[in-house]
Amino acid sequence: MNVADAMTPRSDVVSTEIPGTREDVLEYIQEKGFSSVPIVRRDDDGETFRGLVTRESLIEQPDEDQLAMLLREVPTIGPSATLTELAELVVETGERRVPVVEAGELVGIVTVTDVVRAVAEGTVGSDAEVGTLATREINTVHRGTPLSVAERQLDHANVPYAVVLDDDGRQTGMLTEVDFIEVAEVVQGEADPGDAVAGQDDEWMWEGIKAVGSRSIPTLNVEIPDEPVAEIMTDELETVSGRATARETAQLLVSNDIEQVPLLSGDELDGIVRDVDLLEALA
Repeated sequence: MNVADAMTPRSDVVSTEIPGTREDVLEYIQEKGFSSVPIVRRDDDGETFRGLVTRESLIEQPDEDQLAMLLREVPTIGPSATLTELAELVVETGERRVPVVEAGELVGIVTVTDVVRAVAEGTVGSDAEVGTLATREINTVHRGTPLSVAERQLDHANVPYAVVLDDDGRQTGMLTEVDFIEVAEVVQGEADPGDAVAGQDDEWMWEGIKAVGSRSIPTLNVEIPDEPVAEIMTDELETVSGRATARETAQLLVSNDIEQVPLLSGDELDGIVRDVDLLEALA
């Protein structure tokens, strides 16, 4: 099976042109749940792929408004490549959404989810048990942790999720970076340059103030609601055992529209199976 068979074709890919602003992509990322948006440039010679703007770049650079400064150059793949080659690229680079480019032109997008769907359908993959694929290091957070603290924890751990634990240390839900995107607000105001450096108590606001002479300048802050993790977490928690196959787990991820699932040994949390772990069996 080739990339062309699994990708979303260009006619169905939402993209944005440069020059443009963060508002041009925020709707797609925040309201439609996209993890990234392809950026292209059009001229008399046609369309050229330039990179992606991701939800991470919007959060990490809240004071940047221009798309050209927010976009990332990312690995691409050709439409004739195999899904095994795609899996190898994803595992090597960590990219979840790979632009399909031919002669500099965007012809589609292929994602980790597309490969997982192929595994679920039995088109590619194996019956390897996920106990051999799972990640044993698990990121966790208590259900009462303030969202601002939990966001920083995910950032420091460099993972897009946390298994939520109750007072007894039992898994009770899942928190993902998508949850933060859905509740975050970008607010704009003015601040004196003397206040350009946020205090420790304000660190969670991701201050985007930059001092310019003695003038007051516009600022953009990403505000996280002042509430505990339990208020926005997913509390209907799907789980798998170590004997579940890659195909069975892929079917679970696809049917529930999730990217990871806790691995249990009996009633004990024993690992996490992420969708990218399933690609390890192909790479």
